[in-house]
Amino acid sequence: MDTRETIAALAALAQESRLAVFRLLVQAGPEGMAASKIAEQISVTPSALSFHMKELSHASLVTSRHEGRFVIYSANFNTMNGLIGFLTENCCGGNVCSPVSACREKEGLAT
Repeated sequence: MDTRETIAALAALAQESRLAVFRLLVQAGPEGMAASKIAEQISVTPSALSFHMKELSHASLVTSRHEGRFVIYSANFNTMNGLIGFLTENCCGGNVCSPVSACREKEGLAT
């Protein structure tokens, strides 16, 4: 993933509804979710969802397919993994590292 693609993905995710949609689709897995179900889950109108899906699609974060009269959206895991890879490239100066989870920090288990 190059810098231009990374900026497009981050810009698309830098909005509350789009971030919620993307996280929902990641949870749904490769089978995805119908647009109507997405709109219901995040409480947006179909027209607002259409706008958000266009932005996520232009950033290659989601894909769509038709099943009958439904549009099914799925997270684009290749783009997601590319974004994570770009952001963590050469993490910790190239040394193996593992981020401490927020739960472990709250529990006082962080080392």
